Amino acid sequence: MAINLVKGQKIDLRKKDTGTVLSQVCVGLNWGVIEKEVEVREGGFLGFGGTPVMKKKVIEVDLDASCLMLNSNKEILDVVYYGQLKSTVGGVTHSGDDLTGDLDGDDGLDNEIITVDFKKVPAHVDQIIFFLNSYKKQDFADIPFATIRLYEGTPDRVNTIHAIYDVANGKEFAGKISMVMGKFYRRNGEWKFSAIGDPTTDRDLKQTITTILTKYA
Repeated sequence: MAINLVKGQKIDLRKKDTGTVLSQVCVGLNWGVIEKEVEVREGGFLGFGGTPVMKKKVIEVDLDASCLMLNSNKEILDVVYYGQLKSTVGGVTHSGDDLTGDLDGDDGLDNEIITVDFKKVPAHVDQIIFFLNSYKKQDFADIPFATIRLYEGTPDRVNTIHAIYDVANGKEFAGKISMVMGKFYRRNGEWKFSAIGDPTTDRDLKQTITTILTKYA
């Protein structure tokens, strides 16, 4: 059964059934479009008159999953995000920028996935810190089923879900458009995960990177 992550929780990356350490993990971000009822007028002439009716308006949502790769001196080695989908130092890839969210409800797959292959992450990488930004400044509280999950598999296939972070139902995220999700870090030669789960007041990706280096690295 998947772990429901809470702020500050630390977990290892071992399979629950065999105890073997995961060598590859996907960090997936899932979300849907915003639907609102708006009043429009039907009939009339050249925008005048007509009958007011309520209709559903679909608003596309653009969330961005990103990560920082740091060394033991907390220096940036690389940033993987929608503008750079593959790490130059190795081991981390991004599935690509999703500009809309799920248009027809949750399809069971994540919209943006960052895959970490620990076998290919160089030894001088000490931390991989994940963060989330709402590109259009849309409130997390308004975005349906926004969820972060750690799982075994590929961007197109989910094998086993290891842990889940529920953003959509977290009251602490209401009114926010950026958050620090969590980080992989080395301890005694083994990778572990810490669920940070902190919303921030940052307005964009660059500000969130500065916040991470100041408070979370």
